[in-house]
Amino acid sequence: MNARIMVVEDEESLGLLLRYNLEAEGFAVEVIERGDEADIRLKEEVPDLLVLDWMLPQVSGIELCRRLRLRNETRALPIIMLTARGEEADRVRGLSTGADDYLVKPFSTPEFVARVRALLRRAKPQVLSNVLSVGDMVLDREAHRVWRAQTELKLGPTEFRLLEFMMRHPGRVFSRGQLLDKVWDETLDIDERTVDVHVGRLRKAINPEGMTDKIRTVRGAGYAIQEQ
Repeated sequence: MNARIMVVEDEESLGLLLRYNLEAEGFAVEVIERGDEADIRLKEEVPDLLVLDWMLPQVSGIELCRRLRLRNETRALPIIMLTARGEEADRVRGLSTGADDYLVKPFSTPEFVARVRALLRRAKPQVLSNVLSVGDMVLDREAHRVWRAQTELKLGPTEFRLLEFMMRHPGRVFSRGQLLDKVWDETLDIDERTVDVHVGRLRKAINPEGMTDKIRTVRGAGYAIQEQ
């Protein structure tokens, strides 16, 4: 399980607590303390789920939620709103602005984690599943196996990680730099041209003779897995 969760919370101790509990469940977590910084970060990369505090410096959580629902890239982003406001009118306002769920502080961390899981199951079941499926291709994370049109494919470990990441976001174009950040060990000094080499190997492995190319190359932008 490696769903990516962004937590936007200006209370440092609570942010650390949420990070600890989410990472203990296997999630990849990023914590940001300011609304304007989160707004910039969300334009760069969209997580699988956003945990958003109502009261934030510079840009409030409710305003950030409103902005996100106006953008195509984040219109369907699952959002859990955190707030000390427990009145019914405040809950209604938060939900009507676009939040998918609402938790009033203080709350128990088991309930918080359960709500995160429940929302991901509804909105993005693929990030919790061990099996990913895109078109005629199936990848089993746990068994470390890949099939296309019911024929098992042989992939090296790097090609498997590359395919897994791209299958989690079918149709989305990733630059070489983005793929390096997400697939390779950040401690290694690797040139972006290495990505081209491994994409070439992956393309050869998942496109047997006579089958359509599952990898789309976008000149000047990067690579994507074809949805169909």
